[in-house]
Amino acid sequence: MTAIPGMMRAIDPAAPGGPEVLEIVERPVPAPGAGEVLVRVAAAGVNRPEILQRQGKYPPPPGAPSIPGLEIAGAIVAVGDDVDAGQVGRPVCALVAGGGYADYAIAPFGQCLPVPPALTMIEAAAMPETLFTVWTNLFERGFAADGDTVLVHGGTSGIGTMAIALCRLFGVAIIVTAGSDEKCAACVALGADHAINYKTTDYVEAVAAITGGRGVAVVLDMVGGDYVPRNLKCLGDDGRHVSIAVQGGGTATIPIVDVMRRRLTLTGSTLRPRSVAFKSAVAEELARTVWPHVAAGELKPAIDRVFPLARAPDAHRRMEAGDHVGKIVLTMADHAAPRFEM
Repeated sequence: MTAIPGMMRAIDPAAPGGPEVLEIVERPVPAPGAGEVLVRVAAAGVNRPEILQRQGKYPPPPGAPSIPGLEIAGAIVAVGDDVDAGQVGRPVCALVAGGGYADYAIAPFGQCLPVPPALTMIEAAAMPETLFTVWTNLFERGFAADGDTVLVHGGTSGIGTMAIALCRLFGVAIIVTAGSDEKCAACVALGADHAINYKTTDYVEAVAAITGGRGVAVVLDMVGGDYVPRNLKCLGDDGRHVSIAVQGGGTATIPIVDVMRRRLTLTGSTLRPRSVAFKSAVAEELARTVWPHVAAGELKPAIDRVFPLARAPDAHRRMEAGDHVGKIVLTMADHAAPRFEM
């Protein structure tokens, strides 16, 4: 094994700001504590919470690194107490509370999943955040099951594309919304059953037409605001509305009588502040239910662009522009993998 250096490259902005604050600096290589592993990072996924963190709107939870980055893939190079030393050298991807935009990052071992030969490190880095989020919200809180039809907003986002992939895998019909005909076509190409251009079509009317007036079993919403009462109109009786973000507003006015009459459930969650114990339990469930499909090459993330760490500002600009289809990934190599180059 290569010796672990004392210092590493990292992106750790001193103050909030635009993408230009994402400059490479030197930081000490962290040491794993009990139940943790040190991962030499090969690639790190880019997620919208990291945009908000950079802007000063979403501070890291207590104890999390100030370095952004919520998902990584790489090799374990050191372990803390209570982790078998035989894990050193193991390729893993992991959900982390921060620290991914660096050459080395700490991950709770319980939140690591093995990287099978079917995945590249770039693909593996694009999995944890969206997989944990969609699984816990659409399938656990929303109880989506084989034969159901669901509505997911933001079909070309990392969340949306992962939802499409998981629904295809588990027999769930999925309707998505997107902001252009081109994006709708991309969603259908990825496996969505229906894609609605919300800028030209009333998605409430479109869902009613698609479902023959029955509505959907679950809505997975990252918009909030005035979307919520409209989403409720898309639900069938006993339907579940799951909120995971509030990009369009943090408050909504809803028809309580309609909720009662049709026995609707409104729920939601945020993943980042949850405990290591909770996230480790989710990882165990994913290892049992989803990871065999990953190992068989049946589930892969949709990759939009790959940027080297030095071009993290460009990665954030692309996400903020909203033109991406699937995941944006940073690689710690000097250049992006050829198969994903711009």
